[in-house]
Amino acid sequence: MSKNVKILVYCAACIALASVASMIKLFEAPMGGSITLCSMLFATLPGYFFGPSIGIISGIAYGILQFILGPYIVHPLQVVVDYGLAFGALGLSGFFCHMKNGLYIGYLVSCFGRWVFAVLSGVVFFSSYAQEAGWASPLLYSCAYNGFYIAIEAGITLVILAIPAVRKAIDQIRRSAR
Repeated sequence: MSKNVKILVYCAACIALASVASMIKLFEAPMGGSITLCSMLFATLPGYFFGPSIGIISGIAYGILQFILGPYIVHPLQVVVDYGLAFGALGLSGFFCHMKNGLYIGYLVSCFGRWVFAVLSGVVFFSSYAQEAGWASPLLYSCAYNGFYIAIEAGITLVILAIPAVRKAIDQIRRSAR
C-alpha cells in the first residue's frame, strides 16, 4: 500500500470514528453545543499521527461531514467559521506530534483553537442569544457558552487518555500509521 493511500485510510477512519462519537451525546445544550464521547480526540488524531498539514485538512473534511450531517446556517461566512475553521483547528495537534506528551498538548491546543473559532462565530453570528439569555456582553456569553461544552468534553477525554491501555493503544496505532 502506498504511503498516501495509508494516510488517507487512517484519516478516513479517524473522521468516521469522530463522526460516530459526535452522535453519542452525553449532554446537549438547549441552543446547540454538545458534550460528546471523545469526538474531538478522534478528529485530532490525524494531526498527531501525520503532522499539521494532514491534520488540518482532515479536520476540515470532518467539518464538512458535520455540515452535511446536520447543517445549521445563519450566514455563509458562519458556515466557514463553524465548520471549516473550527473543525480545521482540531488539526493543530499536528504541531505537537514530535513532542513529549504531544498527544495531550496537541489535543488541548486543538480544543482551544476550536473554542476560539466557536467564540468568534458566537460573537459575530449569534450575539442575539446573549441578549436572550440576559448577558450584556456577547463576547462573555460566547466564551462561557462554548467553553462549557468544549472544556467538559476535553476534561472527559483527558481522563480517558490517562488510562494506560488507551494511551498504549493510540501509540500502537500511531506506529502502524507511519
